[in-house]
Order: sequence, then C-alpha cells, then structure tokens
Amino acid sequence: MNLVINSPADRTDVLRGAVRDVRVQLSVLNHHVAARAGVKDADFDCLDLISIHGPLSPGALSKLAELHPATLTGILDRLESGGWIARERDPQDRRAVVVRVLPDRNAEVFALYAGMNSRFDEVCADFSADELDVIAGFLERVRAAGAAAAADLRGADSEGASQRSV
Repeated sequence: MNLVINSPADRTDVLRGAVRDVRVQLSVLNHHVAARAGVKDADFDCLDLISIHGPLSPGALSKLAELHPATLTGILDRLESGGWIARERDPQDRRAVVVRVLPDRNAEVFALYAGMNSRFDEVCADFSADELDVIAGFLERVRAAGAAAAADLRGADSEGASQRSV
C-alpha cells in the first residue's frame, strides 16, 4: 500500500478502514473454513475458543462467547456429535465438566487454514523483526480497544440483552 497520507487524521482513517477490511475478510475465510468442516459459524467460533482457552467449563465458554448457556448447550451437543470436542469430568472437581477439542478433528481445521497460513508467512517475511514487533504491539492494542468497547456496550445493555442466541 503506497498511499500519500497528509495528516494524522487521514492515517487513522486509513488504518481504521484497513482493520475493518481485515475483519471482514477473516470473517469470510472463517465462514468458508467452517462450511468445509461442516460446522455452523457460531459453533466454529466456540470450537476456536475451546482450542485457544481449553479445556474449560461450559460456563466459562458461555462467558467467553457471550452466549446464553442454553444456546451453548446446543452448540456443544452438535460439536460433540460431530466428533470435534469431548466433554469430560474436570480432574480438579469430579462434579464438574470441561470441554476440550479432539486433536484428530482439530488437525482438519489446521489443514483448511494451510493456504492462509502460508500466505501469512509470506507477508511476514517482507518485514524486519522490529517492524513485526511494532505490528504485533499495534494489533494487541487494537484487540484491547475492541475488548474495552465491547465491555462498554455490554455495560450499556439492559438485563442480559448482550447475550446472543443462535
């Protein structure tokens, strides 16, 4: 991108637009990966959260995904019947249950992202380590800003309206 940016406000607008474009494109990619895997988009999001943060309890997943527990139960039922996750007794508290991804099925998802991962590696190869550190720092700050904005909206919602149903 070789743009002539005349002011800090223009630069911010360009970056805001670029982040938005990335979000949309990654959403499209994730939709295609989920479709190839035979999983609904919301189920795929939960599978990703379990992969990142798991094993974890259904209650913890409900909070991370911001889904009503009843909605999450249906998602977990579908993921379990599809062989994507397992529900197991929590080794720390045998009365509780945790969910974890099943490695064989998770490998299928990694294979579906192979094209994106190789392209990502090619993009990163064009930057120095210092530049990648700056980019990583920027992205972390944008992630944190998004989390804070979501928390603000959650706080403004009345009586749990922020929990979405699928």
